[in-house]
Formats: sequence, C-alpha cells, structure tokens
Amino acid sequence: MSSADALRLLLLSSLWGLSFIFMRVAAPEFGPVPLVLIRMGVGALLLVPLLMSLRYLTLIWQHKGPLLILGIINHVLPFSLLALATTRLEAGFTSLINATTPIFTALLGAAFFATPIQRQQYLGLALALFGVYVLSANRLDFALGGDGWFIVAVLGATFCYGLAGNYSKTRLSHLPSRVLAAGSSAMSALVLLVPGLLLWPSEPVSTLAWGNALALAMLSTTLAFLLYFGLLASAGATATSTVTFLIPVSALLWGYLLLNETLSLQVVTGMVITLSGTAIATRLLRFRPRGALTPPRPPHE
Repeated sequence: MSSADALRLLLLSSLWGLSFIFMRVAAPEFGPVPLVLIRMGVGALLLVPLLMSLRYLTLIWQHKGPLLILGIINHVLPFSLLALATTRLEAGFTSLINATTPIFTALLGAAFFATPIQRQQYLGLALALFGVYVLSANRLDFALGGDGWFIVAVLGATFCYGLAGNYSKTRLSHLPSRVLAAGSSAMSALVLLVPGLLLWPSEPVSTLAWGNALALAMLSTTLAFLLYFGLLASAGATATSTVTFLIPVSALLWGYLLLNETLSLQVVTGMVITLSGTAIATRLLRFRPRGALTPPRPPHE
C-alpha cells in the first residue's frame, strides 16, 4: 500500500469513526429515523450528481427492486438501529460491537448463501463473540430501558450488514460499486421520507445537533463513500477491508477526546479480543499448525 493510500485509509477510518460521535450528539434530539433521513437524503443529493452518468442511471432503473432491498437492509435498518443505540450507549462502545459485522456476514453466508467456513474461521467467530461478551457483560440489563436492549439493537444492525453483504454479493456483484452506493442511498432516502417526516421532532433542534447531522451526511457518508471507492480502486479489496479494525479505535479516541468517554480496562480488553477474533474470522490473520507443510503443487498436464 502506498503512503497516499495509507493516508486515505486513516482518513476513511477517522470519518467512519466520527459517524458514531455525530450520531451520539444528534440522535437524542432528532430521533433515529429523522436523523437517518437527513443522512441518506443529503448523502443521495450529493452522491447521485457526483457519481452518475446516463449509463449508471439506466442501471439503477433496471435494478431498482434489488437496490431497494439493499437500501433497506444496508442503510435504513442498520443506520436507524445504530442511531437508536447511540441515544443510550457510548460512541466507542457502539463502534466496537459494530465491528462484529464480519461475524454475521460469515454465519449468514454459511447458513443461507452456500459460503464455506474453514475451521480457523470458527475459532475467530467464537473469539469475537467472547470479546463482545467481555465488553458488555456488566451491561446486559434487559429490564425496561436497560442497556441490554440497546446492545441488541447494535447486534441487529450488524446482522443487517451481514445480510446486505451476502445479498449484494449474490444478486448485485455485476454492478459497479458506485451504482450500488448511489442507487441504494437514493432508494433509502425515498423509503425514509414519509416515516422521517412523521417522526420529525416537535421541539426545535439545536444548532449543535444540526451541525452533527449534516456532518454525518456530508463527511461520514458522502466523502467517506468517495474515499472508499478510490481506495478500492488503488489499494484493492483486502487492504481496504482493514478499515473494519481501525474504525472502533478511531471512534474510541474521538469519544475520549470530544465526549469525555472513558477508556476502561474492560473496554480495551474486549476490543483486543473482539478485533482479534474478527481478524481470524475474516482470514486477515492466518496461521497454520506447527509443523504443517504446504502440499506440493500438482504438475500441469
């Protein structure tokens, strides 16, 4: 990876880490659904003119049904669940649980999309889930209004992301990534328009909340998408996927600096376990048993 790509990767992880900060500030005043309407509405208005051509617009129209489904499971539902969670949970804590998205991608892929899981990946899945337990063991209160339900909301968002990843791979992999982003964003904004307006806050929203909502849309959505596509093109999918592990670190640091969130030993320990398990499950971190040999390559016929 070049130094320019490394800087793009750090900036991308910083922007996506900041998204949890923006949600943490804006969601309590706007509510989850109106906030996501702003995020996807402004994002779509900025992305579509930047990324679209007549050919891309034709592709969106031809695949409007699958793009609508993708918009719901990749934007509407998970963004709303994360915004709901951040009304109660710390930004850094939420981002750490959100980092388990590859776990659900692998499990759903194996269960419903015929994607094989290797033995090493099972170890990673178990380790990552144990890390989530370490993170949240003292917060699993499922009484009315307890933290446990908000943790479930984050896991629900990661489930949606996992489903969306498998769905787009099997149904929409032939489309350019820009079509997926702009098309699903536009569909999401349309889906959110009526419920977002119906649930719009009756009390005036502060300038601080508006600023964070617009930053969420312009920086953590539009600019982040553009950086992501550029990084995919120049550095490749494997290198770009490492952003998954940088986002929670970024969110924890931003939460500490901007919101005075604490970095406890429990959070740091849970982060290390969860991210290690995720790295193994996604095969970014690989190992072989001691003494294992690479089998000889068969001769070409």
